[in-house]
Amino acid sequence: MNIDEFKRLHSIVGNSKEINDIVATVMQVAPSDISVLIYGESGVGKEVFARAIHQASKRASKPLISVNCGAIPEGLLESELFGHKKGSFTGAIDNRKGYFELADNGTLFLDEIAEMPHTTQVKLLRAIELKEFMAVGAETVTRVDVRYIAATNKDLQSEVAGKRFRQDLFFRLKAVSLYIPPLRQRKDDIEELCLYFLNEFSYRNNVKAFEITHEALELLINYSWPGNIRELKNTIETAAALVPNFVIDYNSVSSLINPAGAVSVNRNLPVSLGKTPGDLDRELILRALFELKRDIIELKELVGHGGNKDRNVRVDEIRKIDELEKEAIIKALARTNGNKRSTARLLGISERTLYRKIKEYDLPL
Repeated sequence: MNIDEFKRLHSIVGNSKEINDIVATVMQVAPSDISVLIYGESGVGKEVFARAIHQASKRASKPLISVNCGAIPEGLLESELFGHKKGSFTGAIDNRKGYFELADNGTLFLDEIAEMPHTTQVKLLRAIELKEFMAVGAETVTRVDVRYIAATNKDLQSEVAGKRFRQDLFFRLKAVSLYIPPLRQRKDDIEELCLYFLNEFSYRNNVKAFEITHEALELLINYSWPGNIRELKNTIETAAALVPNFVIDYNSVSSLINPAGAVSVNRNLPVSLGKTPGDLDRELILRALFELKRDIIELKELVGHGGNKDRNVRVDEIRKIDELEKEAIIKALARTNGNKRSTARLLGISERTLYRKIKEYDLPL
């Protein structure tokens, strides 16, 4: 199988030298059981490559279990990883298998590994090296055969130097390291990604194919994409949801991006007829997020000018940062009907941070 065939099989989009080099490495290491550490900025597609490694391995018929180490509250992470026995703690009403046991004979993908608490890192290292673990409340060990893939958007070497990540675990996980460069460093892939996301949107929503103009592509290619592929996908899907004539032109995308890297949108955009409730809900969420970002940017600008930007602002018009933060969390929770994962994604924070903020502001779980 050549590189192009491998990319088509595993939905890897891009034809830049950087992507082809990564794919070549993936093809080489996938058949083995060697541990792989994938690093790169948020939104570059680390999970896509983790999935490709698993699917191209001898474990492909077994499960790939993905764990977001930054999304699980610290007090629950050990139980989620290793499972627990009935009665081992309050709320443990039955025996429960952890991710390690669920991934037996398959692959365990540890995303955001740098967010894992130090105490859990010790137990993870032991489980990896001995191929066994003890569930919470258990008296005997459970043996497993698991292949490990980890991912992070942080420099683990710096985390080790700062005593925030165990050196022995770092060396155990980085047998092979894959660096996924940000989108701004592989602009050759942007056009292909745009067309891929448009085709995917058309198929998923059962509508005719979209066109994208040369001017729109030029704008997208020259944008810095601080949110990487995730931001590009959201921008393309938002533009597709809003255009009435299935043509993505310069104006369709220029209102969704700006040179500062922040996404913006006209809050008075008309709602096109014929949209599904899901489309409308997505549009409302996007607008709420864009307005929140704009308010924060304006607040930072005011603070940055030391209050000199407008001396006529009344003191009672200025609100404390924590009040704004609490209000943003409450609104996001209401918008997502209390879904913590969606709320965290909407606010641009990890689920662990969201849980900590909810506790800090004494908000109902």
